[in-house]
Amino acid sequence: MKNAMFLLMLVMFTFNTSAQEKKSKYETVMIQTSAECGDCKDRLEDLMNYTKGVSFAELDLETKKLTVKFKTSKITLAEIKTKISELGYDADEVKAIPEAVKKLPACCQPGGMKNR
Repeated sequence: MKNAMFLLMLVMFTFNTSAQEKKSKYETVMIQTSAECGDCKDRLEDLMNYTKGVSFAELDLETKKLTVKFKTSKITLAEIKTKISELGYDADEVKAIPEAVKKLPACCQPGGMKNR
């Protein structure tokens, strides 16, 4: 009887652990942005690093690619891209919202660093 109870508890523990692992799945993606300068880097990293479900975000200014590690049970890639576009930046195929782009400093707007 004790062996059967132990076996049952072991099976339940294993099942519960794998269910938790599935819920806690992290994904890392690289998103092409329209970032221009260090201010853009700060703005994008701050937005992402303070977004629920995102555990890491870093922008490479040379390539304009934002690396984002996020918990898939908390936020989707589409939601991340929408947040970036609402801030005023392109996010892969999701174009920046024009009104948000106008609110960015001149150096952060498309081509802004070329005009300096």
